[in-house]
Amino acid sequence: MVSELEAFLVRHVEAGTVPGGVALRGGRDPEVVAAGVASIGGDPVREDAIFRIQSMTKSITAVAALRLVEADRIGLDQSVEGWLPELADRRVLTSPGAPLDDTVPALRPITLRHLLTLSSGYGMELGDTPLQKAVAHNETGAGPEPIALGADEWLARLAELPLAFQPGEGWRYHHSFAVLGILLARLTGRPLGEHLADDLFEPLGMTDTAFWVPKEKLDRLPAAYRHGDGGLVEVEPAGGGFYAGPPPFDVSHAELVSTARDIHRFLRMLMEGELISEVHLGQMTSDQVPADNKTPDSFFPGFWDGTGWGFGVGIETEDPRRGRYGWSGGQGTNFYVDPDGTVGILLTQVEMGEQMGRMVAEFQTLPPPS
Repeated sequence: MVSELEAFLVRHVEAGTVPGGVALRGGRDPEVVAAGVASIGGDPVREDAIFRIQSMTKSITAVAALRLVEADRIGLDQSVEGWLPELADRRVLTSPGAPLDDTVPALRPITLRHLLTLSSGYGMELGDTPLQKAVAHNETGAGPEPIALGADEWLARLAELPLAFQPGEGWRYHHSFAVLGILLARLTGRPLGEHLADDLFEPLGMTDTAFWVPKEKLDRLPAAYRHGDGGLVEVEPAGGGFYAGPPPFDVSHAELVSTARDIHRFLRMLMEGELISEVHLGQMTSDQVPADNKTPDSFFPGFWDGTGWGFGVGIETEDPRRGRYGWSGGQGTNFYVDPDGTVGILLTQVEMGEQMGRMVAEFQTLPPPS
């Protein structure tokens, strides 16, 4: 008998939403299904396929940061300027849409908490503003394309720009976590990938999670696509692209590749209190954004309706899924953790858009596994 999870995945493969994917759902012994192909016209996608998880990385980076807090290496409310001197003496726009030279001094330094809660003053500008144009011009923007600059160069360019708001007094998506990756690298004195491997991936048995896919595993890296007018358009080939082999520069500000079982292992250990303290887990998985910071221009329209942000994860704040936390990646990936311990993971490689948004929404509302 075909399960609800498998039927869901097969239905979207047959409809052309995705060429293939892997889905996982359950508790300690979850159901894992794979359907479709790793590339159009190619081989079937495997359960152990390695996916570009993009912004799902934020939950892992947040845990790594909190572990360093618990090791007394840094404080949640400590300035990051000691490790990131580029961020000293910030200037702040008088309003998010103001001209770039219409600024005032920052009232306070950027802290680790500001990075974790996306309230540093850096982030995506979705409106047509001078700051949005400047971010695009100096190549520090966020989007579906792989990063084009090494970590130090990226931070140096970002630091040339003013903040959209005073640290702690607003919310903007993405850039704070790229800064966080660089902070962790400098704090530990080595590239972030090396620190994550020693601190989390190797101890947890997350053998397929890293910032790139080694040569011997490239047959498990699916192609990446986006929906175009005529159907799916390939943007990275199977076994190729930016994540195939070591990158040409330090990617401490970048995002990971992983598998369904690796992510499940990480989330189970997180839930069971094996990675961070109960206090920090409670903060990470509850809304940390003040109501005044949830402005209409901070993200997509309606985002804050029933949603909050903790440390690296979104939080469901209203019934029927109150208390669920999780997040998506821009290449068609998603995970959630329910209060009862149920984990859901969806891994595809199609850029987020209207069709993928509907698929993710359906995945999140599948009936609980029996």
